[in-house]
Amino acid sequence: MALSHRGPHKVLSEAELEEVAHRKPPPRPSLRGYLHKTSVGPTLPHSAPQCSGSAAKSLLFRFLPFLRWLPRYPIKDWLLGDIVSGFSVGIMHLPQGLAYALLAGLPPVTGLYSSFYPVFLYFFFGTSRHNSVGPFAVISVMIGSLTESLMPSEDFMTSVNGSNATIDEEWRDAARVELVATITVLTGIFQVALGLLQFGFVVTYLSDPLVRGYTTAASVHVLVSQLKNVFGISQGEASGPLSLFVVSGGLLKLPGTNVGTLVTAIIAMVAILIVKELNHKFAAKLPMPIPIELITIIVSTGISYGVNLKEKFGISVVGNIPSGLKPPVVPNMSYFGQVAGNAFAIAVVGYAICISLGKIFALKHGYKVDSNQELIALGLCNFLGGFFQCFAISCSMSRSLVQESTGGNSQVAGVIASLVILVTILKIGELFRDLPKAILAAIIIANLKGMFKQFKDLCTLWKSNKVDLLVWVVTFIATLLLNLDIGLAASVAFGLLTVIFRTQLPHYSILGRISDTDVYRDVVEYEMVTEVPGVKIFRSSSTIYFANVELYAEALKKKVGDPPASECFLCLLPKALKKLKKQQKKLEKEKAKRKKVLTKVSLGEHCHDQGAADTGSPSLPQHAEDGPGVSVIELSSEESGAPSEPTLQSLGLPKPNFHAVILDFSPINFVDTVAIKILKNVRGWGAVSVLAQLERGNFFSSAITKHSFFPSVHDAVAHISRERHQASVSTQPCCPSMAMERAATSTPPSLPPQVDHSTRM
Repeated sequence: MALSHRGPHKVLSEAELEEVAHRKPPPRPSLRGYLHKTSVGPTLPHSAPQCSGSAAKSLLFRFLPFLRWLPRYPIKDWLLGDIVSGFSVGIMHLPQGLAYALLAGLPPVTGLYSSFYPVFLYFFFGTSRHNSVGPFAVISVMIGSLTESLMPSEDFMTSVNGSNATIDEEWRDAARVELVATITVLTGIFQVALGLLQFGFVVTYLSDPLVRGYTTAASVHVLVSQLKNVFGISQGEASGPLSLFVVSGGLLKLPGTNVGTLVTAIIAMVAILIVKELNHKFAAKLPMPIPIELITIIVSTGISYGVNLKEKFGISVVGNIPSGLKPPVVPNMSYFGQVAGNAFAIAVVGYAICISLGKIFALKHGYKVDSNQELIALGLCNFLGGFFQCFAISCSMSRSLVQESTGGNSQVAGVIASLVILVTILKIGELFRDLPKAILAAIIIANLKGMFKQFKDLCTLWKSNKVDLLVWVVTFIATLLLNLDIGLAASVAFGLLTVIFRTQLPHYSILGRISDTDVYRDVVEYEMVTEVPGVKIFRSSSTIYFANVELYAEALKKKVGDPPASECFLCLLPKALKKLKKQQKKLEKEKAKRKKVLTKVSLGEHCHDQGAADTGSPSLPQHAEDGPGVSVIELSSEESGAPSEPTLQSLGLPKPNFHAVILDFSPINFVDTVAIKILKNVRGWGAVSVLAQLERGNFFSSAITKHSFFPSVHDAVAHISRERHQASVSTQPCCPSMAMERAATSTPPSLPPQVDHSTRM
C-alpha cells in the first residue's frame, strides 16, 4: 500500500467543514418507514411508502425467490447435473434420515418425513443453490436431549400380567412425536419472526470458533448417545448439566455387551469409512460418490431378514415402518411454555449452520445468499413440516458437498432428492423393518469424522489468536458439562464477555509522523516514525464508553509525558484554574472597594483645590470620561497578588515538554453519556459518526466548539503548527494545548491552552 503524500491544502475545522459541505440533519425514520424498507427495500428520498404493482411484485419475488430464477433456468446446461446430484443426495437422505430419527429418540419414519417435506419446501423459499437441508446430527441430538428430559422411557412403563413391567414403545413414540412436532413448529415461528424483523444478524454473535467448538462438543454427545446401539447394552437416559457423564456411566455395563451387535457395528463402520475415503481420493474420476450408506443398509437388512439376526443373536432392529403419508396434525400448544427456550436455541444453531454453509458455496460459485430470506425459508420448512410429524432440520455439510460435487447447480436438485424419499415412503420404507439399529449407529458415528477433525482448530488458533482459542475451549467444555441448550447460552455469554474485555483493555499508543507523508503510526512499533515536536498524538485502539473511559483517562495521563507533567495538565490544571478564578473574583471586590475610597478622597481634595486655586496648590490628574473632579487609580496585577491572565508559573505548575495534545478518534465508533462527562474534563473530540452523539449529550458549549475538531490527525497537526507560529510572532502561549482526532482544538477565550481533536472520516 502506497503511503499518502498530500500537497498543501486548506485546513478546515469540523464547524467550517459542515458550513462548506452543508451537512444534512440526521434522518428520523418512522416505524412504518422502517418496516417498509425492510420488507420491499429502500424508497426514494422524501417519498412515503406506497402500495403499487411494482412494490407488490418486488415483495412477492423476495419471499418466493424461485419466481425470479426459475423462468431463467438453463435447462440444457443445468438439468442433467441437477438430476444426478438430486438422486445422489436422495440416496444419502434415506439412511441419514433413519439414523438421525433414532438419534432424536423418534420412530425412523419421522426421519423420512423430515427428509421429504422440508427439502421440497426449500425449493420455493431458499436462496442457496447448493445447501442440502434436512436432518442434521447436532439438531437431532438437541431434540433427543429434550425428548429424553421431558418424556423419559420410565414414564411409559406398563405391567404384563401384573408382574414384569416393560416400556410401551408405541405409546412413548406417539407422545414424543407430538412433543417434537410442537418443538419444530415453535422453532419455525422463531425463525420466521426473526427473518421478518431482519434479525438475520443475530447469528453474528455466534463466532466461527464458537460454532466449531459447539458442534465438536455436540458430536461427542452424539457419539456417547450411540454407544448403547453399538454395544447392544441398555443405557439410562438423562438430560441437563453433567448428563453426558451420567449416560457415560452406562459403559459400566460393557461386560454385558451383545457381541453380534458390536461386530455388526464395527464391520459397517469400517466399510463406510474406507469407502468414504476412497470417494474423497478419487472424486475427480468417479461420476458420483459410491452410495456406501445405502449399500450398507440394503445388505444388512437382507442379511438380518435372511439369517433372522433379531431372534438368533438378539440384535435390535428398527421395527415397523409404516408406508404412505399422514394427514397434517395441529401441534399441542400446551407444550409451548416448556420448550420455548430449547426451540429458540435450536432455531439459532440450525440457522447458523445453514447460513455459514450457504455463504461458503455462494462465495465459491459467485452468487448471493439473502441471510434474512434464508432464515425465513428455514423457518417455513420447520413450521410447515411440524404439522406433518417432522423434526427440526438444518443443513448437512456431507450432503451439501455431495450435491455440489456431483453437478448440482440449483434448488432443483433438492426437488429430485425429495422425490427419491417420497418413493421410499410410499413403497419401499416398510422393507427396512429388519434393519439393525447398530447399522444406523455406525452411519451416525462415521459421519462424525468431519466434526472430530475440528480438534485441529486448537493448533491453528494457538498460533493465530489466543482469545479465539479460549472461546473454542470454553464453548467445548461448557457444552460438554452443561448440555447443549445451557452450554450454548453460556458460550454466547462468554463470547460477548471477550468482546467487552477487548474494548475495555485496548492498546494505547503515541503516534508519530512518517517523513514526507501525512501518515501517523505508533512510535513504539515503527522505527522510522518520529513525534511531531511539541505535539503528543494519543490513540486508543477501541471505542470509548462507560467500561473503559476511566482507563482511557489514566492512559492519557501516562502517555502524554512524565507523570508530573501529565498529572499537571489533566488533573492539577482544573484545580489551579478554579483557585485562580476565586483569586480574580476577590481581586475584583477589592478593586471596587478601593475605587469607592479613592473616589471619595478625590472629591474631597477637589473641593479643597478650588479654595486653594489662587495659591497654586497641586492637584491629582483627572480623567475626562470619569466626570469632573473624579480621579480613578487602577491597581496593577502585581499589586493585587493575582495575575490577570493565567500562566504556568502563577498556577504553580511545571512547564511540560509539549504544547499540544491530539486525541486520535479514528477508531471511535460511539460514545455514551459517561464518556462524554469524562471527556469534557479533557477538552476535545471527534468523528462525524460520534459528533451527533456528542451533540445529543450536550458536549459542545461556548468553551468547546466544533472548531476544535478536524477530519484527520494531519489537519489537526497543521492547525496547531499554524497557531503556534502565529503565537510565536505575537505572544507565547503559557499553557499547552490538547487536541483530538477528529483532532479538535478547543481553546476557551479566557484560557491560553488549546485542545485539538481530530477524527478521521
